[in-house]
Amino acid sequence: MSTYIISDLHGHYDEFLEMLRVIAFTDEDMLYVLGDVVDRGPKPVTLLKDLMNRPNVVCLAGNHELMALECLNFLLKEVTEENIYDLDEEMLGKLLNWQLNGSGTTLDEFAALSPEERDEVLDYLGEFDLYEEIELSGRKYLLIHAGLRNFEPDRPIEDYEPEELVWERPDYDIPYFDDVTVVTGHTPTLFIETEENIRPGFILKANNHIAIDCGCGIPGGRLACLRLDDLLEFYVDAVEEYADEEYDEDDFEGIEEYDEDEFEEIEKHGENESEGIEEQ
Repeated sequence: MSTYIISDLHGHYDEFLEMLRVIAFTDEDMLYVLGDVVDRGPKPVTLLKDLMNRPNVVCLAGNHELMALECLNFLLKEVTEENIYDLDEEMLGKLLNWQLNGSGTTLDEFAALSPEERDEVLDYLGEFDLYEEIELSGRKYLLIHAGLRNFEPDRPIEDYEPEELVWERPDYDIPYFDDVTVVTGHTPTLFIETEENIRPGFILKANNHIAIDCGCGIPGGRLACLRLDDLLEFYVDAVEEYADEEYDEDDFEGIEEYDEDEFEEIEKHGENESEGIEEQ
């Protein structure tokens, strides 16, 4: 039995299947997916439906799951005189932010589902945990999607809010813990600026931190998978890069969490370019 970690699949279902072939994944193995299964890539809902049927795969929530779950639940609500006013400035901002972050492919596939399938997908998304703590080969690991916002060494992980674990950009220059290795996705290693990042676009291991989002679908990136048992790395090149988005460091840094105070700026961005997650 082996334990694997993967992250930020972003709808790249064909690459996911190829990775399973490369690592020779079996029913006795365990795979942790550190969030951002949906959006951007071509088959996010197809990927979700596959993961739903794999009992040895554990999915954690990423910022894209939080956005998708809230927005899809809102969009499925029947419009009435009572709830029409729920579509306020804040909700519009969240819908716009999701659109700017690549919701199109998720919406297209989700719309093609039957009502029963939609409910199953939303229920599954709502079951994603925010973190996992595991110990393997004498090492302790904390698995989360992003960083630890408002980090304090003595703060219990269960006290963190969802937004604190799925949006924060980690600080790779300092260790969070002395005896625990934090494994994250969220930030493609192509864009991590630290002296230890001598291989942008490949897995970064530094300061009790492992960053495994290697930018599948981004020019110069790839899908990465890490076997925790011996820290062996596996890679699969993307079949196709994102057709609708050009990524460079400046664009990437502009993709941030929606904040009500920044709504006007987000709105301008949009014009220029044309609760359910479980805590353990």
